[in-house]
Amino acid sequence: MAGPSMLPTLDNSGELVIESILPHRLFPNRLARGELITLISPVNPSRIICKRVIGLPGDIVCVDPTGLKAPSTEHVVIPKGHIWIAGDNAAWSMDSRDYGPVSMALVRGRIAARIYPFNRFTVFSRAATYIDQ
Repeated sequence: MAGPSMLPTLDNSGELVIESILPHRLFPNRLARGELITLISPVNPSRIICKRVIGLPGDIVCVDPTGLKAPSTEHVVIPKGHIWIAGDNAAWSMDSRDYGPVSMALVRGRIAARIYPFNRFTVFSRAATYIDQ
């Protein structure tokens, strides 16, 4: 992965992470708010991106709490089979604020841990709220 959209959680480059794909393949509806996921980019299918899950189907989310790309008063209901994703570095992230709810079919897996650099080893915990479908 490369790019500033997930700063400060993940660096621009030079980090190695463990991506957990199998559990997602077996239980595709087990996404949780707050977890880091990998997915096929909705705007460039040849790219894999990393973002944070913000909203699950049925949630009402603020389109852009920062007000950078949409009025902070604008809200949307996430449709069934879709999620709302965002980069941790809002100023440098292309995410659901740009392309709206994302199909869960694009999700590839979740980021389980950062293993390199060793001094930044992190296990990313799973959030407790799952999709009920």
